Amino acid sequence: MYTRLSGILFPVLVVALIGVGVWGYQEHQEKNSILIKAENQYQRAFHNLSAYLDQLHNELGNALAVNARSQNFHRKCLVNAWRVTSEAQNEINQLPLTLLPFHKTEQFLANLAEFTYRVAIRDMGEKPISEQEFQTLKALYKRSGELARELQSIQENVLNKNLRWMDVEVALAGEQQKLDNGIIDGFKLVDKKVSEYDEVDFGPDMPKGVRSLDFKNLSGKAATPSDIVKKAREFFQLGPEQEVKVTENGRGTDAVTYSARIEGRDRLIQADFTRKGGHLLWFNNERKVAARQLNPGQAEGNARQFLAQRGYKDMVLVNYDEYDNVATMVMARKEGDVILYPEKVMIKVALDNGEVLGLQARDLVFANRERAIPKPKLSLAEARERLNPQFEVRQSGLALIENDLQKEVLCYEFLGSINGSMYRLYINAEDGYEEKIEKIREVDGQDQRQDQRPSE
Repeated sequence: MYTRLSGILFPVLVVALIGVGVWGYQEHQEKNSILIKAENQYQRAFHNLSAYLDQLHNELGNALAVNARSQNFHRKCLVNAWRVTSEAQNEINQLPLTLLPFHKTEQFLANLAEFTYRVAIRDMGEKPISEQEFQTLKALYKRSGELARELQSIQENVLNKNLRWMDVEVALAGEQQKLDNGIIDGFKLVDKKVSEYDEVDFGPDMPKGVRSLDFKNLSGKAATPSDIVKKAREFFQLGPEQEVKVTENGRGTDAVTYSARIEGRDRLIQADFTRKGGHLLWFNNERKVAARQLNPGQAEGNARQFLAQRGYKDMVLVNYDEYDNVATMVMARKEGDVILYPEKVMIKVALDNGEVLGLQARDLVFANRERAIPKPKLSLAEARERLNPQFEVRQSGLALIENDLQKEVLCYEFLGSINGSMYRLYINAEDGYEEKIEKIREVDGQDQRQDQRPSE
């Protein structure tokens, strides 16, 4: 009897073991695929960052090398420097540097971008580059060169020792471990050197602390790691069995954040929260997106529902884009009749099933506050008179935007077309000055806003 029973059960157990083995192998392969994809993205962003900083140094050198009267060439060099700096900032945002105190370097690049842009867009025939600005360019040239060399040193270390960016998170996750990761040490050294720079005189027109993020004035009490675990569970609607790993970033500074990491069967969710108030800054939920099933209207509906359920109220769509079966939308808060562009979020929706795959809420977190919105001095009709007569207006309304000086101004926003192209024009509601113009395009009947500087 036992022989017969074992003869029946043995093949069943063999099949079960094979099935478990195949399932485990597939799980391992899927996890490795996610890790490899993330590592490749980090490596690409890092090597691009190093190349952009080297190019920035060259552009600033070009601006200093030519005759002071070569205004057009100066403008070209400064515009290129601003563009390259913006590209470098974008690559920094692709790296997991929220795990490190890197804000001094980010602040330096933000100030450099602001300075070069301000000088480049003005009328140099009326106001050429001053001696003080040349001295500022010399200081920026020297420091950008030092920064580029430091990044190249890290790059060589990464290549020679085959260092991995995924190890950065592992090294920082264990508080008891000695943090001897080459990438971590390199970036800490870079930020330390930048913090030791003498303050650059950017001139009287440059606001102090431009683009700095004010963590001190955030609402709410200081959150603990357990508070962040609870917030992450609520936000992502996780069950009690789902593990949430939380690490602290930027210890010893005002800009302390927490990173939450949630690993699933076929995906990896990562998110950053502020310690002050426990506000969500961003999250990303990577997975493969299948064939498109939703149209833009359905994707917008899913985004609105997701935001409303999580306390983001009165949000309106201001930009729509699609790439690789994923819809990316920018939504801004609306107060009364005024769209508040500083208080915006970017949200990604999968077009196969409508799942929200990512949210960037940093702008909303740091700009959200009670503000006295001024009354417009010009009427809509008076503002409309400032437009080109051939500009065909489709939509109009009030909007609060940040101008080139990072000052909030109330404008009339006009969406329309001219010469076969779509544009958004912003006319200052107080003095009728044209604050900004943006070229947009239409996708599936919806207008799409492109984040770009005003045209010159």
